[in-house]
Amino acid sequence: MKYNFDQIINRSNTSSIKHDLKEMIFGTPNILPLWVADMDFETPQFVRNAIMERALHPVYGYTFRDDAYYESIINWMQRRHRWHIEKDWILFSPGVVPGLNMAVMAFTDPGDAILVQPPVYFPFFSAVKDHDRVLLENELVCNGSSYEVDFDDFEEKAKQAKLFILCSPHNPLGRCWTREELQKMADICLKHNVLVLSDEIHNDLVLPPFKHQVFADLSPEVADITITMHAPSKTFNLAGLATSSVIISNEILRKKMKGVLSRVHIEMGNIFGIEATKAAFNAGDEWLDQLLVYLKNNIHMVAGLLHRELPALKVFVPEATYMIWMDFNFTQLSDEALHEMVFKKAGVGLNKGSDFGPGGSGMMRMNIASPLETVMLGARQLVQTFKSL
Repeated sequence: MKYNFDQIINRSNTSSIKHDLKEMIFGTPNILPLWVADMDFETPQFVRNAIMERALHPVYGYTFRDDAYYESIINWMQRRHRWHIEKDWILFSPGVVPGLNMAVMAFTDPGDAILVQPPVYFPFFSAVKDHDRVLLENELVCNGSSYEVDFDDFEEKAKQAKLFILCSPHNPLGRCWTREELQKMADICLKHNVLVLSDEIHNDLVLPPFKHQVFADLSPEVADITITMHAPSKTFNLAGLATSSVIISNEILRKKMKGVLSRVHIEMGNIFGIEATKAAFNAGDEWLDQLLVYLKNNIHMVAGLLHRELPALKVFVPEATYMIWMDFNFTQLSDEALHEMVFKKAGVGLNKGSDFGPGGSGMMRMNIASPLETVMLGARQLVQTFKSL
């Protein structure tokens, strides 16, 4: 490969949540951190070069996003996802999670019901509850090797909902929803006048042979009810630069969202995030293609080891993202006792499944976006701890 993903980088003392808050989160500093959804690979050199070139200019004053910024996003979406978007559709947010919260404020009122599909990325829950909205849960159903939508329940909940927050691809389950599944959800939302807030931050991280379907691109009718969230942060490891997009083709919805963004005065953004976004989307295709090969091999190696050495552990092989969802219910341990074994005895920092809502008890999420040597060490430590069970 042209790019070296095997390089181990010491991230200690860089104010890294993943590495420098280990003791605070897990109660011990002796943790191999495989939890927070960022990567332990270096940000591509072409992105760093763009940031450094801008940093050489001695003034970091008020800034704006130029045409080249928007063109980089437009061209990336066309090349990678066959989705044609226009400059006017793109609004700025300093991250997808802030964008989710502002969308809830823009499109719903206190007391309105919002539908989510747990087990799911936990900020979805707070985006509903923190704004005094009503949470509706369409729990995804495990079919043995993967998860699927309970469409009867989805429609019953949609009858009550003002907004549906879709996670596509799904975090933590790693599902790359098929066009048919997305169309069925879309048809129900159209039928019951439900807006769709589609979090597609992992859409670049779909593992071959799977293909991402942009929800808003299903049809003009679906685009008309959809607010899409996207960012380069997961794809190129740029989360610390707080730069993401809210893409809305419907002018009325876009005006509502823009109103909230303007009222909280966050539209200016980060000068280095602008340059990083342009560099990533303009020059990042080859790097991303090689990253996906590396991630797929990491998943294959980790899942293979766990299957051979710990067959009672159910491992859900992801179709997208760099997360592996694992079922530890064979241990018959309480969540508290399971966490103690994983964190204190195995010494591996994973995300608690219970944080992802209903369906998460007894589960763990493992981040495999680290050098193979690191993730295999984590897998071996889990095997050593749990094999006796």
